[in-house]
Amino acid sequence: MLWGVFLSLSALFLLLFAYPYAIYPFLVRRLPRKPVNKLPINFSMSLLFCAYNEAQSLPAKIQNLTNLKERYESLEILVFDDGSTDGTTELLNAASEILTVVQGEGRSGKACGMKQLARMAKGDILIFSDANVLLAEDGPEKLLPYYGDSDVGGVCGSLVYSAEEGAATAEVGSIYWRLDEKLKSLESDTGSVMGADGSIFSIRRDLYPDFPDSVLDDFTVSMHVVFAGQRLVKAPDVLAFENSVSDRYDELRRKIRIGARSYHTHLHLAPKLSAMSGIDRFKYVSRKYLRWFGGTSLTLSFIFAIAAIYAVAPMLALAATLVSVSLALLLSVAGSGTAAKVGDAILAVFATQYGVFKGMSGQTVSTWAPAKSR
Repeated sequence: MLWGVFLSLSALFLLLFAYPYAIYPFLVRRLPRKPVNKLPINFSMSLLFCAYNEAQSLPAKIQNLTNLKERYESLEILVFDDGSTDGTTELLNAASEILTVVQGEGRSGKACGMKQLARMAKGDILIFSDANVLLAEDGPEKLLPYYGDSDVGGVCGSLVYSAEEGAATAEVGSIYWRLDEKLKSLESDTGSVMGADGSIFSIRRDLYPDFPDSVLDDFTVSMHVVFAGQRLVKAPDVLAFENSVSDRYDELRRKIRIGARSYHTHLHLAPKLSAMSGIDRFKYVSRKYLRWFGGTSLTLSFIFAIAAIYAVAPMLALAATLVSVSLALLLSVAGSGTAAKVGDAILAVFATQYGVFKGMSGQTVSTWAPAKSR
C-alpha cells in the first residue's frame, strides 16, 4: 500500500541521517586494527598559526607560547597576521623574542597565510594550530614518537572544548566535538583519520601540498597525507584547549561557512579520493559526505512521514504538519534548557546543509573572523 511505501522511505532517510552518528561508529569498530609503532625520534619542529583580530585571545596564547619556547628552545614559531585592526599586530610584534610575524597585505585568508608560513618553516615537523587554542606544554614531546613509525605522515592532536555553564550552544558544540573526537580515534585505530581539524594537527614538512586559497587548508593538507600513501593518526595524549562558541548565531554562521568551504574543498580533492583504499573511501563517505547532507535526509524523512499519514488520514497529516512546524519554531527560539539544546542541534544540522548547498552552487569564502562569544 502507498502509505507503507512512504513510511519505508521515511525510515530510510531517517536511517541515513542517523548513520554517521550511531551506525558508523559501530561499523568502524569492526575493522582490523593497525597500531602505531611509536619510537623515540629527534626531529625539529615548527609551530604555525594565523591570526585576524584576536587581541582578546592573544595574551593567553602568547603566554602559552612563551612556556612552550622555554621548554623547547629549538621550537620555531611562525605567525601570519591577516590584516588585523584591533591591536593583534602590536601584541604579536611585542612577542618577537619568541615568534616571527609575517604581515599580510589586507585580507587574504588562512589558506594563503599558512602556505606562506609553510614555505618559511625549517622544522622537519609542521604543527598547525589556531590563535585562540592553547597547547598542552608536554604536547611536542608526546607528538614526536608517533613519527618514529615510518608509515605515519601526519598526527592529529586531541582538542578539549570548555563549554560555558548554562550556555546551550556551547554545551551542544562540546558534545558534538566529543563525538567527533571519538570517531577520529576509531578511524585512527584502523588506519587513517579522514581529515584533521585546524586547532591542532601536524605533518611531515615534505608532505605539505600546494592548493588554492579558497579551500580549507587543514582538511586539504591533512588529507594529502592519506593521498600520499601514509597514515594520518590521532594522538589522544597530545592535547589542546579551546573555548566553545556560546552564541547561537555565531555558531550558525560558523557552520554555514565551514559547510560551504568543506564542500568546495571536497570538489578540489575529488580526483584523488577515488585512488584511496576501499576502507578509506568507506570512512570518507560515512563520516563526511553523509553528514554534510544530514539536513536533506532529515527533511525527506519528515516529508515522507507526513505523506504516509496523508495517505491514511489527510486531516491528521495537516495537524501533524502544523504541530511539527510549531514545535520546530519553539525549539529554534528557546533560550535555555533541554529545548534550547535540541533546537541548537537541529539548527546546526541545517546550517551545515545550507553551507554545503552554497558550496555546491560555487560559493565559498577565503577569509574568516573569530567568533566573539568564545
